[in-house]
Amino acid sequence: MKRNQQGFTLIELIIVIVILGILAAVALPKFVDLSGEAEDAAVKGVAGGISSGMSINYAARKVSSAKGVAVTDCQQGADVLDGGLPTGYTITAAAVAANATKSDCVLTGPSTKTASFTAIGIL
Repeated sequence: MKRNQQGFTLIELIIVIVILGILAAVALPKFVDLSGEAEDAAVKGVAGGISSGMSINYAARKVSSAKGVAVTDCQQGADVLDGGLPTGYTITAAAVAANATKSDCVLTGPSTKTASFTAIGIL
């Protein structure tokens, strides 16, 4: 008498479930807390926007002193952003020489994450 197997046995199904459980337990912690990395990326994004705004402001101001804003301090990075600095963000005060000198400035986000941006001084 031939016996044809049609499906999986209960033991095979339990072994697959146990293996999936172990894989989930190992992989889950890597995906649970991504908020720290998201906050860090948000601060770096704002800092990149300020750095880009500083470059555009420098170019506009170089063409005509009536355009853009004069930059002599890192905190004026908020002035080059359309709409200003987002709520909860602060820029550490630091002087920037007004003769096209570049200076590294620090931006602090709402969750105390920090990122640096480059300010370009111009009158």
